Amino acid sequence: CDYSKGKWLNDSNRPLYSGEMCSQFLSSMWACKVQGRKDFDYEKYRWQPQGCDLPPFDGRAFLSRWKNKTIAFVGDSLGRQQFQSLLCMITRGKDDMVATDAGQEYGFDKRPTWSLRPNGWAYRFTETNTTILFYWSASLCKIKLYNVTDPSSAAAMHLDRPVDFLKRNVARMDLVILNTGHHWNSGKINGNKWEMYVGGKKVALKGSRFASVSYSHQFAVKKVVRWLDRQIGARPELRGVLTALSPRHFMNGDWNSGGRCDNIKAFGVDVSNRPSRDVLSEEAVANTRVELLNITHLSQFRGEAHLSRFTANARPGIQDCLHWCLPGVPDVWNEILNAQLLARKERKEEDEVL
Repeated sequence: CDYSKGKWLNDSNRPLYSGEMCSQFLSSMWACKVQGRKDFDYEKYRWQPQGCDLPPFDGRAFLSRWKNKTIAFVGDSLGRQQFQSLLCMITRGKDDMVATDAGQEYGFDKRPTWSLRPNGWAYRFTETNTTILFYWSASLCKIKLYNVTDPSSAAAMHLDRPVDFLKRNVARMDLVILNTGHHWNSGKINGNKWEMYVGGKKVALKGSRFASVSYSHQFAVKKVVRWLDRQIGARPELRGVLTALSPRHFMNGDWNSGGRCDNIKAFGVDVSNRPSRDVLSEEAVANTRVELLNITHLSQFRGEAHLSRFTANARPGIQDCLHWCLPGVPDVWNEILNAQLLARKERKEEDEVL
């Protein structure tokens, strides 16, 4: 089944959890009810694939399948949204499943004084000893500050090396879900003072293919995916997933020039002239054992489901048309992820019988 093709249907059984009740895992800045949004129609849609159905998501069954295992999300803030969504889906926002903070084991226990947030979160469900974590890595590349005592210093961005956290911890992971994309622009790269390196040497950008951010992005994602593919080759029980690009819906401007999405109706986005495929991610996973979680097209239709003006630090003329309200669209990403994982498990069991 190609879960990326289908349609959105209204469903009175949605949402899958309450954004107000999942405070252990869900950041209040993404719980739009908490931020004062009054229309909740965006919570009431499910995705109906063409020619097949998504299996219902059962949190306890999911944990049972991942008993004594570790699921790791590594990526940017959209990956963090997917991580928080999964935790809320598992618990349905209720506290009858005990999850302890396992962050200290991964070095997440302290927030650097210069950072806006910890560099990761990890929770362990005691009933099944299932660990689910998120590590912040906007580019998925190894980033090394020139001056480790000065976080504002420039940094070497090693395009051909995965982030150190992955290399250190992949042996204890059973499912790795990667995402990146929205930090791959000259504004972010220059703002972060990232200087590109390949083969341990600084890239001379003038006249180089790496002068193109899109080429550098493509190069880096292919490198980290192929690295993960090699880890799967060495340990076949490891699963790897790359989440495709989550679309933005800024209309009549960008985030800093009056772009907005609070006036978009459900399915009111004309996607006919907008990219509905993430070709870069498709090409990155081609001929590898890393799977694509293809969420770009289905998310294009949901421009009304972003935070828009309902943000924690709302400012006139500034809207967030990148991140999603939770509960919301990322829940469907996880339903599709669950379906793909189940399908792979069933195929493996059939092969073992044969």
